[in-house]
Amino acid sequence: MKHAKKTSNGIFITLEGCEGSGKTTHSDILANYLKNSGYPVVRTREPGGTAFAESLRKLLLDPKSKISPLTELFLYEAARAQHITDIIIPSLEKGRVILCDRFTDATLAYQGYGRGLDKQMIELLNKIASRGIKPSLTIYLDISAGAGLKKARKLKKGTDRLELEALSFHKRVRKGYLALARREPKRIKIVKVQKSVGGTAKLVAREVEKRLITWHSKI
Repeated sequence: MKHAKKTSNGIFITLEGCEGSGKTTHSDILANYLKNSGYPVVRTREPGGTAFAESLRKLLLDPKSKISPLTELFLYEAARAQHITDIIIPSLEKGRVILCDRFTDATLAYQGYGRGLDKQMIELLNKIASRGIKPSLTIYLDISAGAGLKKARKLKKGTDRLELEALSFHKRVRKGYLALARREPKRIKIVKVQKSVGGTAKLVAREVEKRLITWHSKI
């Protein structure tokens, strides 16, 4: 997050995971926990966060959308560029704690490992769209591809375009996330999804608390 620290005292935290890992649930729990602790929290997501990005989200997740892998990648990056401009940078400059459901790691995992697109190209596009901003902490909620997909399909009334992908696709995505975590162990912390939501939430809070202590020492 070197780029962000030059202009602000905010902190950028992302939650990542395969389908059914509970990212949204744990974003909600974590946001409430931090707000109750007195932190100014901004909740957002990718693709999304702005009116423009949310419109792209509908296209990207609509089961009826017929989108090529490369087109899909560019749409994600376009949504990100607007999100960075309208939400992330202003929130960092105001000293907020940003909780974002998915960010650049998701693009590498889904479009790189899942779709098989060139990873170096994706990393370059990620850097351009995000203006070089990286999260201070990324929580990766790990669950087996099969269990997560089953859970996601059971919880939702409808199934989005990504959830319709074959199990083999979701296994590649999980493999990608684990590879990214091995590459950046200081930033990406693996949290195994527990049997209870509360159990997972405690593990998430523990990792976030550690990073907030470091953040405070640098302000």
